[in-house]
Amino acid sequence: MARALIGRTVRRLRQEKGMAQQALAARLGISASYLNLIEHDQRSVTATLLIKLTEALQVDLAALSGLREKALETGLREVLADPLLGLETVPEEEVAQLAGTAPNAARAMLALYRAWRVAREDSGGIALPTGRRILLPTEEARDFFHDRANHFAELEAAAEQIARELGVAPAEMNHAVAQRLRQKHGLVVTVMALPGALRRYDPAGRRLDLSESLPRESRGFHLAFQLMLLEAGEAVAAAMAGFEPSSPEAAALIRIGLLNYAAGSLLMPYAPFLAAARELRHEVEALAARFGVSFEQACHRLATLQREGARGVPFFFLRVDPAGNVDKRFSAAGFPFARFGGSCPKWIVHQAFATPDQQRVQLAQLPDGGTFLCFARTVQGPAPRWGEPPPVHVVAMGCDVSRAPEVVYGDGLDLERAVVGIGLSCRLCDRLDCRSRAFPPLEHRLALDPMVEGAAPYRFEPPKPR
Repeated sequence: MARALIGRTVRRLRQEKGMAQQALAARLGISASYLNLIEHDQRSVTATLLIKLTEALQVDLAALSGLREKALETGLREVLADPLLGLETVPEEEVAQLAGTAPNAARAMLALYRAWRVAREDSGGIALPTGRRILLPTEEARDFFHDRANHFAELEAAAEQIARELGVAPAEMNHAVAQRLRQKHGLVVTVMALPGALRRYDPAGRRLDLSESLPRESRGFHLAFQLMLLEAGEAVAAAMAGFEPSSPEAAALIRIGLLNYAAGSLLMPYAPFLAAARELRHEVEALAARFGVSFEQACHRLATLQREGARGVPFFFLRVDPAGNVDKRFSAAGFPFARFGGSCPKWIVHQAFATPDQQRVQLAQLPDGGTFLCFARTVQGPAPRWGEPPPVHVVAMGCDVSRAPEVVYGDGLDLERAVVGIGLSCRLCDRLDCRSRAFPPLEHRLALDPMVEGAAPYRFEPPKPR
């Protein structure tokens, strides 16, 4: 048995049993001072005393062998030697002491390191031994829509069939949908106070309740969602064919997302909406007014116009809250969203919060030279109750600068000079002179000089060639 580990193991087991040194020493037939020396690895343990320890602590010899501490030591050395942590060499004695005297803390360190490696090496999810990956449901749903360019022909076809049967102009669609729900499905639709909810469907009672706090456009969308829930089940199943969600939660999120997509397709039929978008040069407010939908709903629809043979302008779509959390994103335009962490503070998305209800426009250029025409505006939902602030988000869209002449928001911009340099995030941006930087980039060493105060918060050196 390794002498260097037995003392710490004895101390840990004694403390886990809630025994004082004096009590254990009495059971072993030795003095408390001698036991203290053993626990501090200053006295060896005889075979006879070892047997007495197993009996007093009610453990077997394996528990006293120090194998658990040894395994912790090995794991800790691997963690602390990872060059990406940027640590100086940790003495062997410190590693051994941590494993022996604070095993719970050591195991917590190993768990944190494993989680960090998952995020670093496989940011799409956690790989099980079988090779199957478990993803966060929200990330899996985002990937599902992103991988399919946020366009689903099966849902478009189902929505177009229902629209043909309704046979009404877009401005009259809400009324026609409500009438179909009543006549074909026997639903009683009621607008009422719904504390804590916006929509509630009772299949057994054939009742659909909508919150009276919803604006007209949102009520219409919920009616369309309900109709697609009842009639577009096969189309949703076809859109998910061949895809195996990693969890029931992910499957439910994707299904709800597809039903939302189908509802938008019903209220804004593909061909008429594409024609209107081209006519109005993608002015979102005008599109929303023509189709009787909200600003955000019109933005959503613009990001889905990728039908083969009848493609619209490829837009990216983003919705972010005041804390910088992104809860919706699609990128038909090829904009490289940062998957984790905050985005660039110079991006128009964050500036839009300062001018509520006003459209903000920006030509944003990434470090690789990619340039996008971006436009953003705040949207506000109903407040849950008096005294509680209403939820506010910024909805942002953008397209490659080459498509700017097709978009009204590009009018009057100098497409060569009115460019703002942004990055994906501070951690991933190499711009040397950015005064808005919050963090230095990951792959650069800081250049610190107490004699010089630069305009930018950080000065750093380019990464060394590998």
